[in-house]
Amino acid sequence: MKRFSSILLAASSILSLAAPALAATRPHYGGTLRVGLRETPQLLDPAFLASSRCQSLSALIFEPLLTLDSQGRLQPLLAASWQADPGNQRWRFLLQSGVSFHDGTSFDAGAVAASLRSHNPNWRVLAAGDSVVIETASPDPELPRELALGRNAISHGDSEHPSGTGPFSIAEWTPGKHLRLGANPQYWGGGRPFLDGIDVQFGLPDRDQMMALDLGRLDLAEVAPENIRRGRSDNRRILDSEPEELVALIFARPPRSEAEAHVRDALASALNTTAMNEVLLQGEGDAVSSLLPNWLSGYAFLFHPPQNTEHQSAQAPGNQPLTSLTLAYDAADPLARLIADRVLLNARDVGVRIDLTTSANYDVALRRISIPCPEPQLALLELARALELARPQFASRSIADLYAAERGLLESHRVIPLLHLRAAIAVRPNVRGVGILAQGTWQLTDTWLIPEKP
Repeated sequence: MKRFSSILLAASSILSLAAPALAATRPHYGGTLRVGLRETPQLLDPAFLASSRCQSLSALIFEPLLTLDSQGRLQPLLAASWQADPGNQRWRFLLQSGVSFHDGTSFDAGAVAASLRSHNPNWRVLAAGDSVVIETASPDPELPRELALGRNAISHGDSEHPSGTGPFSIAEWTPGKHLRLGANPQYWGGGRPFLDGIDVQFGLPDRDQMMALDLGRLDLAEVAPENIRRGRSDNRRILDSEPEELVALIFARPPRSEAEAHVRDALASALNTTAMNEVLLQGEGDAVSSLLPNWLSGYAFLFHPPQNTEHQSAQAPGNQPLTSLTLAYDAADPLARLIADRVLLNARDVGVRIDLTTSANYDVALRRISIPCPEPQLALLELARALELARPQFASRSIADLYAAERGLLESHRVIPLLHLRAAIAVRPNVRGVGILAQGTWQLTDTWLIPEKP
């Protein structure tokens, strides 16, 4: 009996000690997540935010009709179902019932059609009862997937006071400086989130974000690709994605002669992307010759990088005189300047003179383009759109057709891929339930906070 009582006492002691730990790991409501960003957005518009690092915040406010799961499969969201007429030129989307915008306005076909028309002038978008009909000038079997992109999320109201349907609403907004989001208690998609709100400070340089995180003034901060390794060595809690951002040189126009095409081939052969990755990114990126990363396409390794040991000369056939190239880059992006300097140095090895510029008039630009989704064909379409290249055409959804379409873009002599970068965030130990998807989107809907020890 005495032994049994001792066992009960020991078990009771263990449970009493475990109780605080169990409570600390159980999600609960309350608290404000403090976030830092380097971006300085001037508009809270889904189409504008989709092309920036603010896409993860935009997704908390605005939702599209459809969504893509982690395998790239279409799933219903604000549209309950969809179907196409024969020929894939006319699509009908049945809207969910019981949904309202944050400002109390009814979520109806008229509001949805107006939102989609504002961002897609080439579509004919009609309200039809409880459905929206979209008509295109030519067959578009990819249209439902396009509707799942952040740029096609549904908003209501003007650009200064937009309203969405997501789990968070806009409580306070100072363009380029500050955004405060509040939990939507009437969220139609499964109840209010755990957090009471999210407070975002814009325009914070990378170093300032890390300092604020260490001092407990931020709970979540961006980590620049070149600082991922350092962040881990400093014992910060780092979450990162698959390589999800393309760094590439994009020429302002197609080559007008074989001589120009030859110069661009020579430049591609001179660029030491391996050194760029190892030195500038501390090995945290991928040196590439493809547009899509290998985790998405499965064939990126087939695009062999140019040999850098024996550069071909940029001297044009027939000894025609060469003109120098102007290279534009984002002066506010420290990594872009470092990469641009490397391009300039490598180009000299093949006799190409490059002058750096920040003006709108240039021969070639250094661009960073986020890959927006985990579906490879749609990702390639969006990359071509962002790079202002010809829209790829697919005969089928096969890998062979995807590969052929990507090769066609590369053979246009309009783009030279350099690197694929990872997105990363640093979070404090009290932040739970946060994640980052393969394509770099932050997962904050189920995030919650535990009290930190003083």
